[in-house]
Order: sequence, then structure tokens, then C-alpha cells
Amino acid sequence: MAGAELVLASELTLIECDRVLIRASSGGRLSEVQRVDLRSRLEHVAGHWSILGLSEEIVDRARRPFPVEPVRTLDAIHLATALLGRSLIPGLGLLSLDERVRANGRELGFDLLP
Repeated sequence: MAGAELVLASELTLIECDRVLIRASSGGRLSEVQRVDLRSRLEHVAGHWSILGLSEEIVDRARRPFPVEPVRTLDAIHLATALLGRSLIPGLGLLSLDERVRANGRELGFDLLP
């Protein structure tokens, strides 16, 4: 990601990252100091990203079927965000490590990263 011209993400990505940090801290896997430090790093990095909010268009698309079902709710929001992003930025690639998201991305014609 460091070499990317543009990183576009759903605001859901930031929520999920924050929730992971909070769960790790409350579960004893991170100290509060570590959580705050990692949250600060996230804010710094995400400050260079383009963030798409949960618009009506994204919600409407997420409510419809995808090529490879079943798709979990939050994954549907990420895929719908990617589709909107690609309509704004032709050639936008899709970065995901989730195999269901990747399978759908492949079927939807995205270049998959990594």
C-alpha cells in the first residue's frame, strides 16, 4: 500500500480496525498504551486515504446478490463500496485477504491485490 497512488476505503474499514483494537485491548492482548499507539498510527495512515461513506447507493447495492454467494453483510458493504469506487476511478484494484471477497472481486472484474 505504501507505493499506491491512491488508497480508497470504506468508512467501514476504519470502524472494523478500531473494533479490532478495542477487542484486543479488552481481551488483554494489547495494553491500553499499545491500543492508543496503534489507533494513532491508523489515524495517520488513514489520513492519506480517500474514504467513502455509507451512501444510499452503497447500501442499495449491498442489499442485492453478488456473483459468489453467500456474502456476509459487512463484506457486501465492502464490495459495494469497491464497485462505487471503480465507477469513480476506472482500473481501481481490490485489496482483500478474505477469500469470499476475492472470489466476488474476481467475478466482478477487479484486479486483485496482493
